[in-house]
Amino acid sequence: MENIIRLTGSELTKYTSHRSGEIKFGERILTIPTDVPIWQFVKECDADFVLFGIPEDIGVRANFGRPGTASAWESTLKSIVNIQHNKFCKGSKLLILGHIDVSAANDAASNLDVNVASDRKTLSSIIDNIDKEVSHIVRNILIAGKTPIIIGGGHNNAYGNIKGTALAKGKPVNAINFDAHTDFRILEGRHSGNGFSYAFEEGFLKKYFIFGLHENYTSKGVIESIKKMSDRIKFNTYEQIAVRREKNFADEMGHALGFIEDETFGIEIDLDALPNIASSAITPTGFSIETARQFLHYFGRNKNAAYLHICEGAPELDNEMNRHLTGKLIAYLITDFIKSKEL
Repeated sequence: MENIIRLTGSELTKYTSHRSGEIKFGERILTIPTDVPIWQFVKECDADFVLFGIPEDIGVRANFGRPGTASAWESTLKSIVNIQHNKFCKGSKLLILGHIDVSAANDAASNLDVNVASDRKTLSSIIDNIDKEVSHIVRNILIAGKTPIIIGGGHNNAYGNIKGTALAKGKPVNAINFDAHTDFRILEGRHSGNGFSYAFEEGFLKKYFIFGLHENYTSKGVIESIKKMSDRIKFNTYEQIAVRREKNFADEMGHALGFIEDETFGIEIDLDALPNIASSAITPTGFSIETARQFLHYFGRNKNAAYLHICEGAPELDNEMNRHLTGKLIAYLITDFIKSKEL
């Protein structure tokens, strides 16, 4: 049995604000009928992109971060369905699968204390189980000939994305990560800070580029570890590009693409790289949203770009009047990716 809670047509209608004379995404987006096998429908439907959510913050908590990323999925749904269906982007290109059922995992983790060693071990074990679900779904979407768009959740889910893609392709894959952090911490049990290091260690990740690291939040140990593997892992920093202007943004995108485009690659977007976006590690400084959108368009249009993962958004950490903005931002990024692949 698939551990997926399907989005139904009636739920889609509930989220969509209908308006006379307009066609919203929610009126054209596809959902899977309850009486049809999931992967049969995914394979046979006309949509090119399959969207699903992972409403958890267990990986963030296990990495000593602030919980709240579980709320990004519903916020995204409410925004994506109310985009206009028009010549620029069509809702019929998108199938919303639904979300992974992590309710039991969230309940099991709710009373665990990351500062207690035994509880931290249990949190990692719970994340291991979520990893299996994520990799299974990503693999099946790709085998069906579609492009996965994954909404986290924490950045721990990068591991499942990479593993699922590698299993679908039958070989290791590459990744580009737009992030303030490497998420290449030591193998100390799964959490949101080591998804890439686990994928690398286990042979699913071949080459890895981290774009726009924040120098103040990258440890000496991680930098030294990465430098020892410079043939397979490269990075630049936000300060090099945007503060000291030692490097040019457009040139750096070209260098990064040249490093990873020889193989299938995934695009990872961590919202804590953008200033003042509600996330577990919110930052006051970073690349602008417009710059992130340009980045996504540039990499998304490459034929080897296999998936998009947007993570670490935490609407519930924003003030009450602005909690819809994170989902609205994610919806912009989703449509930027779809448009890039359609050109």
